[in-house]
This record gives sequence, structure tokens and C-alpha cells, in this order.
Amino acid sequence: MEIRPTTDQDFDVFVDTLLAPFGLFRDAPTEDGGPWWAALEMDRNLLAVTADGRPVGTAGAYSFELTLPGEILAPAAGVTAVGVLPSHRRQGVLTAMMRHQLTDLRARGEFLSVLLASEAVIYRRFGYGPATYTSRLTVPRHRAALALPRARGTAGSPVAVPDVVPDPGSIELMRRADCGELLEEVYDRYRRTQPGALSRPHRWWASGAGQPPVARAPRYVAVHRDADGVPDGYLSYVADAPKTLTVDETVAADDAVFTALARFVLGHDLVTEVVFKHVPPGHPLRWQLADFRAGQVTNDTDWLWVRLLDIPRALTARGWFMDGELVLDVDDPFLGEHGRYLLTVQDGKADCVPTDREPDLSLDVSDLGSVYLGGTAPSTLVRAGHIRAHRAGAAALADALFGAERPPHCLHWF
Repeated sequence: MEIRPTTDQDFDVFVDTLLAPFGLFRDAPTEDGGPWWAALEMDRNLLAVTADGRPVGTAGAYSFELTLPGEILAPAAGVTAVGVLPSHRRQGVLTAMMRHQLTDLRARGEFLSVLLASEAVIYRRFGYGPATYTSRLTVPRHRAALALPRARGTAGSPVAVPDVVPDPGSIELMRRADCGELLEEVYDRYRRTQPGALSRPHRWWASGAGQPPVARAPRYVAVHRDADGVPDGYLSYVADAPKTLTVDETVAADDAVFTALARFVLGHDLVTEVVFKHVPPGHPLRWQLADFRAGQVTNDTDWLWVRLLDIPRALTARGWFMDGELVLDVDDPFLGEHGRYLLTVQDGKADCVPTDREPDLSLDVSDLGSVYLGGTAPSTLVRAGHIRAHRAGAAALADALFGAERPPHCLHWF
């Protein structure tokens, strides 16, 4: 078997080979936008081919920017289009492609790789760990009143005043077909400040690749503008089931803008429930409901998985919010590597160098990927048996060091 890079001439073969493991066929592009594979970067893809020339597996990557804690933008390879024909499963094809791809990413000088895992049991063995999380919030329309504390009672306790909090901005209802450039602009400003967010290159918007609202499928878009008329958030939605309004995603400059957009759809007539997809962990919307039990959380799941390809570069790239030092003993069984690093953080910057000192924590590279963005507490993985703490207080210090300014969250689908 040979694993080789693809060229533009391999496009049709690559897409057809990729779809076969999922039992899918190519549909012709429609006026609503191109298929998701329209954004493929053929110079970053791999094709596994048998000795007699038959393609049996695919793996690809996109060129993204990932926002790290501290509002730092770092290049990241977005692994995608991974599949092996059913006739060649469990014959080492996937493992060979993953090893070849990681070697290629390092040769390109990249130090971070990310993906969305179709199955959670597949990618940990290749060094990836879940790093951002998302959930779905369903709110019955008749229990959707908001009660936001804005005043103090005589005893000093907050007074809940349903649905009367003024918004200094405004909301304009638009159609997806009329606001593509606006969505691209607002999303790009948002992702630069949100840890865990990925860039959406212009080619995605231009080709309508991906899921709504990047895809041009018909959607209503509520655009929020600040007091000066500058767009600072949007919400894409559709009534996709009888009397159910589903929100594809909500992009907001801050919690106040998110609340204003949420109030807009929660007050929508002629629907019985509103479904918010991709709600960040710990988001305050559920607490803002007058009836706390009205918000039902489902699909609480992982989203972005992270792998560190160069540990010192990755740890020194992100921002930090307290001083301290840890010795990390990191095992990378898939690549057959092992390293011990002294991580020293001072004034928001980190230094990471090899060391012979006794370790504070021993962990797998996949677990380091999970804690890297601040969305998974190292102490949780200690309690789960993934990370070994060698001294008292090491896990608590790691929690404090690896924390981000807010929970990481990723909306982009690839």
C-alpha cells in the first residue's frame, strides 16, 4: 500500500473514495451553496492506494487559525475527510495514514492539529484529546420568560424583572442570502477573542461550504447592532420542524448581545419550542430563565479535539493568567516519543524546556491536548486516572495555570 499526497487532478477520486465508507453519494451542487467538500485543500490531502492502484482510504487537512487563551491566534491543521473503505478496515490503513499525516504536518512546521471526531474511541490513540464542549438547550415557548436581576430589594436581594431589561442596540431581521458578507465580518471579529474558536477562511463563505449559516441554505438571520449601528452579533435560525424554531448558531460580542438575540427568538410567535444548538459550557442563558427548569440540556458533548505536535512551541504560544511552574512528563505512544518538560510561567508568558527534574504530573499527549485550551481541568483527569499527580497540590496548581479567561468554545464545523 502507498500513501501519497493528492493534486487537483485527484479531486473526484478523493471525494468518491471519502464518501464510500459512509455509504454516501455525491449530489450535484445547488443554488443554496456548494457541497462541504468545496473547501478541500487538495495540496494537504492524502490518498491510500493499493499495489494495483485502487484508492482505499483518505485523510485531509484545512489551514485554520485557532484562538488560544489570551486572544492569541495560532495556525492549526484541521484534520478532516478521514475514511477507509469497508473492504479494507482493520488492516492498518487508518493507522498508516494518521502517522503519515502527523509526520507531514510537522514537516510543514505546524505545532497544533485539531479535528471533530465522528467516534470518540478512534482518535485518542492517535494523540488527540477532547478540548472544547457544546450542548443543546431546548426551551418551551410558554416557559420562555427571562428574569434578569437588575435592581436591589429592600433587603439587598436581587429583584427579578421579567423581560423589561432595555437593550441599547437594535435587531434587524434579514435573510441569509442578503447578508453573507456581514456574517463573515461579525464571525471573524468574534472568533479572534473566543478561546477555542477557529477561523472560517473566505473560501468557505464564498463556496457555501459547511453547515448553515456558512452554507447558503435558506435561513432567517437576526442581526444585532450596537447603539452606534455597528453589527456585533447574529443568530441564524429556521422553523425546521412543526412549531420548532432551531437556532444554528449564535455569535455575540458579549453576554448582553447574546441575551438580546435569545430574547428575540424566545418571543417568536407560532412556535412551541426554541432549540439553541451549540451553547457554550456554563452559559448564563439557562440561569436567566424565570423558570430554571424550562431549559432542557441535551447533546452535551465534545466538539473540538486537539493534538500537540511540538509541546514546547504549543505551551509557549498560548497566554497564561498566573505565575507558577510544573514539570510535565509526557508520553506519546503513537509516535513513540517521551519527554519531560519544565513549564515556567511568569507575567503571562511561558518558557518550556526539557528537564531531568522529578515530574509533578505524568500524562499522555492526548490528555495534554484536552487541558491545553483550558476547557478540561487537569484535576478531573487526575480523578479519572488519566493523569498521575506525583505531589500534593500539583493538580490544583495545574488547574490554575491552564485555566483560560473563559471556557473555550468552537462553533465551526469541518
